[in-house]
Amino acid sequence: MYKGVRRMELDYDYIAKLVRKTQEGNSDAFAELYTATYQSQYRFAYQYVKDPYLAQDILQEVYILVLKNLDTLKNPRLFVSWLHQITFRICFDTWQKRKRQEQELDYISSGQTSDFSESFSDIMTNPEKHILNKDAKARLMQAIQSLPPQYSQAIIMRYYNNMSIEDIAVAMDYSRSTVKRRLRKGRKLLENMLHEEKGGICFE
Repeated sequence: MYKGVRRMELDYDYIAKLVRKTQEGNSDAFAELYTATYQSQYRFAYQYVKDPYLAQDILQEVYILVLKNLDTLKNPRLFVSWLHQITFRICFDTWQKRKRQEQELDYISSGQTSDFSESFSDIMTNPEKHILNKDAKARLMQAIQSLPPQYSQAIIMRYYNNMSIEDIAVAMDYSRSTVKRRLRKGRKLLENMLHEEKGGICFE
Protein backbone atom coordinates (compact mmCIF):
# COMPACT_ATOMS: atom_id res chain seq x y z
CA MET A 1 0.00 0.00 0.00
CA TYR A 2 1.13 3.53 -0.71
CA LYS A 3 1.85 5.92 2.14
CA GLY A 4 1.00 9.55 2.70
CA VAL A 5 -2.77 9.80 2.46
CA ARG A 6 -3.07 11.07 6.03
CA ARG A 7 -1.92 14.51 4.96
CA MET A 8 -4.66 17.12 5.13
CA GLU A 9 -3.44 18.87 1.97
CA LEU A 10 -3.53 16.97 -1.28
CA ASP A 11 -0.10 16.15 -2.67
CA TYR A 12 -0.64 16.48 -6.40
CA ASP A 13 2.52 14.62 -7.35
CA TYR A 14 1.46 11.77 -5.10
CA ILE A 15 -2.08 11.80 -6.48
CA ALA A 16 -0.69 11.72 -10.02
CA LYS A 17 1.44 8.70 -9.09
CA LEU A 18 -1.63 6.89 -7.78
CA VAL A 19 -3.56 7.74 -10.94
CA ARG A 20 -0.82 6.29 -13.15
CA LYS A 21 -0.63 3.13 -11.03
CA THR A 22 -4.41 2.74 -11.18
CA GLN A 23 -4.38 3.18 -14.95
CA GLU A 24 -1.84 0.34 -15.04
CA GLY A 25 -4.30 -1.90 -13.21
CA ASN A 26 -3.11 -1.56 -9.61
CA SER A 27 -6.21 -1.95 -7.41
CA ASP A 28 -4.30 -0.98 -4.24
CA ALA A 29 -3.42 2.34 -5.85
CA PHE A 30 -7.10 3.03 -6.55
CA ALA A 31 -7.94 2.23 -2.93
CA GLU A 32 -5.35 4.80 -1.85
CA LEU A 33 -6.67 7.31 -4.36
CA TYR A 34 -10.16 6.83 -2.96
CA THR A 35 -8.93 7.27 0.62
CA ALA A 36 -6.93 10.38 -0.26
CA THR A 37 -9.82 12.19 -1.95
CA TYR A 38 -13.05 10.85 -0.45
CA GLN A 39 -13.43 13.24 2.48
CA SER A 40 -13.11 16.41 0.40
CA GLN A 41 -15.61 15.09 -2.13
CA TYR A 42 -18.01 14.02 0.61
CA ARG A 43 -17.88 17.48 2.21
CA PHE A 44 -18.73 19.02 -1.13
CA ALA A 45 -21.58 16.59 -1.83
CA TYR A 46 -23.02 17.04 1.66
CA GLN A 47 -22.92 20.83 1.37
CA TYR A 48 -24.68 20.53 -1.95
CA VAL A 49 -27.52 18.14 -1.12
CA LYS A 50 -27.73 18.63 2.69
CA ASP A 51 -28.33 14.92 3.22
CA PRO A 52 -25.58 12.61 4.54
CA TYR A 53 -27.09 9.42 3.10
CA LEU A 54 -27.71 10.97 -0.30
CA ALA A 55 -24.15 12.36 -0.27
CA GLN A 56 -22.84 8.84 0.32
CA ASP A 57 -24.90 7.52 -2.58
CA ILE A 58 -23.55 10.29 -4.80
CA LEU A 59 -19.97 9.47 -3.86
CA GLN A 60 -20.52 5.82 -4.64
CA GLU A 61 -21.66 6.79 -8.13
CA VAL A 62 -18.75 9.24 -8.47
CA TYR A 63 -16.05 6.67 -7.78
CA ILE A 64 -17.69 4.06 -10.00
CA LEU A 65 -17.51 6.59 -12.84
CA VAL A 66 -13.94 7.49 -11.93
CA LEU A 67 -12.84 3.86 -12.10
CA LYS A 68 -14.65 3.29 -15.39
CA ASN A 69 -13.28 6.41 -17.07
CA LEU A 70 -9.86 6.95 -15.51
CA ASP A 71 -8.11 5.69 -18.64
CA THR A 72 -9.47 8.70 -20.52
CA LEU A 73 -7.55 11.10 -18.26
CA LYS A 74 -4.41 11.97 -20.19
CA ASN A 75 -2.74 14.17 -17.57
CA PRO A 76 -2.74 12.52 -14.11
CA ARG A 77 -1.98 15.86 -12.44
CA LEU A 78 -5.42 17.07 -13.50
CA PHE A 79 -7.14 14.27 -11.59
CA VAL A 80 -8.42 16.44 -8.72
CA SER A 81 -10.03 18.98 -11.05
CA TRP A 82 -11.48 16.14 -13.13
CA LEU A 83 -12.87 14.52 -9.97
CA HIS A 84 -14.44 17.82 -8.89
CA GLN A 85 -16.20 18.09 -12.25
CA ILE A 86 -17.66 14.59 -11.92
CA THR A 87 -18.83 15.18 -8.35
CA PHE A 88 -20.35 18.53 -9.27
CA ARG A 89 -22.22 17.09 -12.23
CA ILE A 90 -23.75 14.24 -10.24
CA CYS A 91 -24.64 16.56 -7.37
CA PHE A 92 -26.20 19.03 -9.79
CA ASP A 93 -28.23 16.36 -11.57
CA THR A 94 -29.44 14.99 -8.24
CA TRP A 95 -30.32 18.46 -6.98
CA GLN A 96 -32.15 19.30 -10.21
CA LYS A 97 -34.33 16.23 -9.90
CA ARG A 98 -35.25 17.11 -6.33
CA LYS A 99 -35.95 20.75 -7.24
CA ARG A 100 -38.20 19.75 -10.13
CA GLN A 101 -40.24 17.56 -7.82
CA GLU A 102 -40.49 20.30 -5.19
CA GLN A 103 -41.41 22.96 -7.76
CA GLU A 104 -44.10 20.81 -9.30
CA LEU A 105 -45.69 20.47 -5.88
CA ASP A 106 -45.31 24.22 -5.22
CA TYR A 107 -46.93 25.20 -8.52
CA ILE A 108 -49.80 22.79 -7.98
CA SER A 109 -50.45 24.00 -4.43
CA SER A 110 -49.92 27.76 -4.91
CA GLY A 111 -50.75 28.54 -8.53
CA GLN A 112 -48.58 31.68 -8.23
CA THR A 113 -46.91 33.29 -11.25
CA SER A 114 -44.79 36.34 -11.91
CA ASP A 115 -43.27 38.27 -14.79
CA PHE A 116 -39.87 37.96 -13.11
CA SER A 117 -39.23 41.70 -13.15
CA GLU A 118 -37.38 41.85 -9.82
CA SER A 119 -33.88 43.25 -9.70
CA PHE A 120 -31.01 41.00 -10.72
CA SER A 121 -29.19 41.48 -7.41
CA ASP A 122 -32.26 40.54 -5.36
CA ILE A 123 -32.94 37.46 -7.44
CA MET A 124 -29.35 36.25 -7.33
CA THR A 125 -29.25 36.65 -3.55
CA ASN A 126 -31.53 33.63 -3.36
CA PRO A 127 -33.28 32.83 -6.63
CA GLU A 128 -35.19 29.85 -5.31
CA LYS A 129 -37.05 31.98 -2.75
CA HIS A 130 -38.42 34.45 -5.28
CA ILE A 131 -41.90 33.88 -6.69
CA LEU A 132 -41.16 33.17 -10.35
CA ASN A 133 -43.23 31.42 -12.94
CA LYS A 134 -42.05 28.06 -14.21
CA ASP A 135 -40.82 29.36 -17.58
CA ALA A 136 -38.81 32.18 -15.97
CA LYS A 137 -37.09 29.79 -13.57
CA ALA A 138 -36.31 27.42 -16.40
CA ARG A 139 -34.84 30.23 -18.55
CA LEU A 140 -32.72 31.49 -15.68
CA MET A 141 -31.28 28.04 -15.02
CA GLN A 142 -30.72 27.47 -18.74
CA ALA A 143 -28.79 30.74 -18.93
CA ILE A 144 -26.67 29.81 -15.90
CA GLN A 145 -25.86 26.41 -17.38
CA SER A 146 -24.80 28.01 -20.67
CA LEU A 147 -22.03 29.94 -18.89
CA PRO A 148 -18.49 28.53 -18.90
CA PRO A 149 -18.34 25.79 -16.22
CA GLN A 150 -16.11 27.73 -13.82
CA TYR A 151 -18.76 30.45 -13.58
CA SER A 152 -21.93 28.34 -13.66
CA GLN A 153 -20.65 26.07 -10.90
CA ALA A 154 -19.74 28.97 -8.64
CA ILE A 155 -23.13 30.65 -9.15
CA ILE A 156 -25.12 27.48 -8.51
CA MET A 157 -23.18 26.62 -5.38
CA ARG A 158 -23.35 30.14 -3.95
CA TYR A 159 -26.88 31.26 -4.81
CA TYR A 160 -28.85 28.04 -5.18
CA ASN A 161 -27.12 25.87 -2.59
CA ASN A 162 -26.30 28.70 -0.17
CA MET A 163 -22.69 27.56 0.20
CA SER A 164 -20.24 29.98 1.76
CA ILE A 165 -17.24 31.34 -0.14
CA GLU A 166 -15.01 29.26 2.12
CA ASP A 167 -16.96 26.05 1.45
CA ILE A 168 -16.83 26.61 -2.30
CA ALA A 169 -13.10 27.31 -2.14
CA VAL A 170 -12.44 24.10 -0.21
CA ALA A 171 -14.77 21.98 -2.33
CA MET A 172 -13.38 23.17 -5.66
CA ASP A 173 -9.78 23.51 -4.51
CA TYR A 174 -9.67 27.25 -5.31
CA SER A 175 -8.60 30.25 -3.30
CA ARG A 176 -11.28 32.50 -1.80
CA SER A 177 -10.24 35.31 -4.13
CA THR A 178 -10.66 33.02 -7.15
CA VAL A 179 -14.17 32.09 -6.03
CA LYS A 180 -15.08 35.77 -5.58
CA ARG A 181 -13.69 36.66 -9.03
CA ARG A 182 -15.64 33.86 -10.67
CA LEU A 183 -18.85 34.89 -8.95
CA ARG A 184 -18.43 38.52 -10.05
CA LYS A 185 -17.57 37.55 -13.61
CA GLY A 186 -20.34 34.96 -13.78
CA ARG A 187 -22.95 37.41 -12.52
CA LYS A 188 -21.87 39.99 -15.09
CA LEU A 189 -21.95 37.49 -17.94
CA LEU A 190 -25.35 36.25 -16.85
CA GLU A 191 -26.80 39.72 -16.49
CA ASN A 192 -25.54 40.73 -19.94
CA MET A 193 -26.89 37.53 -21.46
CA LEU A 194 -30.35 38.02 -19.98
CA HIS A 195 -30.49 41.69 -20.95
CA GLU A 196 -29.80 40.71 -24.53
CA GLU A 197 -32.36 37.92 -24.60
CA LYS A 198 -35.24 39.08 -26.77
CA GLY A 199 -38.58 38.58 -25.13
CA GLY A 200 -36.84 36.82 -22.26
CA ILE A 201 -36.31 37.59 -18.63
CA CYS A 202 -36.42 41.28 -17.85
CA PHE A 203 -34.33 42.84 -15.10
CA GLU A 204 -34.81 46.31 -13.71
